[in-house]
Amino acid sequence: MNSDPTVLLSPPGAELLAHLAELSPDALPDLAVATRLRRQYPPGLVAAAMAQHELRLAARAKFSRAARMLFTRAGYEQSSSEMIARHRVARLRHAQTVADLCCGIGGDLAALAASAPGRPLLAVDLNPVHARLALHNAATYAAGSAARACVADVRDIRLGGVEAAFIDPARRDGAGRFRAGTSEPPLDWCFGLAGSVPATCVKAAPGLDVRIVPAGWEVEFVADGRDLKEAVLWSPALATAPEVAGEPTRRRATVLPGGHTLIPVPGEPVPVREPGEYLLDPSPAVTRAGLVEDLARKVEGWKIDPRIAFIAVSREVTTPFARTLRVVDSAPWNEKRFAARLSELGVGAADLRRRGLAGDVEAIRRRLRLAGPHRATIALTRVNDKPWGLICADLGTALAADSD
Repeated sequence: MNSDPTVLLSPPGAELLAHLAELSPDALPDLAVATRLRRQYPPGLVAAAMAQHELRLAARAKFSRAARMLFTRAGYEQSSSEMIARHRVARLRHAQTVADLCCGIGGDLAALAASAPGRPLLAVDLNPVHARLALHNAATYAAGSAARACVADVRDIRLGGVEAAFIDPARRDGAGRFRAGTSEPPLDWCFGLAGSVPATCVKAAPGLDVRIVPAGWEVEFVADGRDLKEAVLWSPALATAPEVAGEPTRRRATVLPGGHTLIPVPGEPVPVREPGEYLLDPSPAVTRAGLVEDLARKVEGWKIDPRIAFIAVSREVTTPFARTLRVVDSAPWNEKRFAARLSELGVGAADLRRRGLAGDVEAIRRRLRLAGPHRATIALTRVNDKPWGLICADLGTALAADSD
């Protein structure tokens, strides 16, 4: 049976998808419904529609108009969310013509189309199905979109007249994900693109080794809440983070949905002292960008160990770049002592944050024998290179027998 999603661009395909959405808006239809649909429509069309309905349900987490878009599974899984795509597109808003290279199913093309209706856009992909879906999805966000598609290897395309280029090189194939830093086309080719299109933006995996990024480029790590999503590499023509002496690349950490962004904060070296009344657990975007000390300067905090990415402060701090925790207990790590203290505090559920301290987190959790109605965060870490533990509570919550 044919599950090619482009068959759903036909009037019968669109009708069937609408029928599925009406019959089963939040789940796959049951067997009886599927059997009845096969008597009304060709089996291949039903198979394609069922697969597409399932993808649309999953895609609601990424796209506000998922119910009208079309996907392949691989294209959906590699696509950025609508929110992240819009964040990136904001820096390309002044370009009159933009090329979306390795466009996939067109998540970024849709954001480009929506940001400037009527702007000429070129979508390029080696997969003819993705190229066709990209145009459909761009039109879903911008009726009358001026996007056109080209089925080709991006390395064979001439980009004369293009003012800005966005490229999302493939990081997986039929066998699975490539290792971090490996892509098709290779990142070296993507960086070289800036020689012909100075305003170039490259999407990369968040585990990217920043040492491979050319000097003058900006590396932006983007998190959605506490989840690190991707690295965005901006060519020198688009880089806006300040240059730092001795650093070849510029650095930025961005936390969505608020769009809060952290860049290097100049100042004196951050002191190292024992924990204070509050502990800040920085966003993974901040740690990957190497901006922990910059955040510490911004909140007037200090580090508890030269190599550990926790920040201590003496007052309650609210920042989009870290989770602030109130320290209930802080002492050299001793598993039996902490087990007793957690029992006294009535902690039955805990988020164990291990940084700089060896050990199997789940084995430690089992040995602590947590029981009680309260939740806590337990930081297993080092203070001045000594094994240390901190029992912490979220702001505004209290634990049983909390002496604070």
